[in-house]
Formats: sequence, C-alpha cells, structure tokens
Amino acid sequence: MIAAIQPTDTWYLILAAVLFGIGTFGVMVRRNPLVMFMCIELMLNAVNLTFVTLATAVNDINGQVVVFFVMVVAAAEVVVGLGIVVAIMRRRNGLTADDLTALKG
Repeated sequence: MIAAIQPTDTWYLILAAVLFGIGTFGVMVRRNPLVMFMCIELMLNAVNLTFVTLATAVNDINGQVVVFFVMVVAAAEVVVGLGIVVAIMRRRNGLTADDLTALKG
C-alpha cells in the first residue's frame, strides 16, 4: 500500500514563490498590456496563497481576511484597467505597454 504524502506549509510557500517568479518574469518580458495584467493577477494570487498558508500555520484568521481584501482590490483593478486597455486597443492595433504613455495627457 502506498502512503499518501501530505503537503506541508513549505510546499505551499515554494509554490507561491514559483508563481510569483513566473508573474514577475511575465511582467518584465511581455509588452502586451493584457498579458501584463494576467501576470500581475498571478503575482497577487501567489501572495494570497502565502497569506492563507501562514494564517493556517498560526491558526489565525487575519491572513484570510487580508486575502479577501486583496481579491476585492484585484477585481476593481481588473475592471478599471481592462476597461482602459480594451478602449485603447480598439483604436490602435498592436498595442504595447509603451503606447500607454499617450494617457499622460
């Protein structure tokens, strides 16, 4: 019979670090604003995983409450940010992050 391996807190923290690293790499390398938004969301989810892992480790609910507020702010960021990016992408084809400097006014 094969014994089941229980994931420890360290595994979750390593997974969060890998996800955050992938998100950081994506933000630095990619120039498409939509892909950059997805990478930022990946980074926020990595931080959320860290908060939940550490809240579970110390038997405290405060980390999970912080995750709730991070998710609310991320949802608001997606609504506003995607609205702006989609509006600009409709006017210009081949939009890059450098083109967003036109918003300076």
